[in-house]
Amino acid sequence: MSNHQRLVDGMRWRIVGRLEAGQSQVQICREFNLTTSVVCNLWKQFQDTGSIERKPGQGRPRATTATEDRYLSIIARRNRGATDSQLSRDMYAATGTRVSR
Repeated sequence: MSNHQRLVDGMRWRIVGRLEAGQSQVQICREFNLTTSVVCNLWKQFQDTGSIERKPGQGRPRATTATEDRYLSIIARRNRGATDSQLSRDMYAATGTRVSR
């Protein structure tokens, strides 16, 4: 597991403010206990877009919720020989949600 934590907006603005004031990225990294890539990427993003907002996630949106995922795993464990088509039909019969195969 990693110690990956997202920066809150307030901290992002403080970092950008210090960069605009002329403080070096290395000094900021030491002060906020961050890696240089985090500060560098934040600065590049601010220069390109003028904002510190995170980009929306990419990829296909999820078709099922966490509860539906849990239900699928339970019925898959109960019937180990079930095919994906059978699991999909069971899921649709129980919840009305279609899942891709």
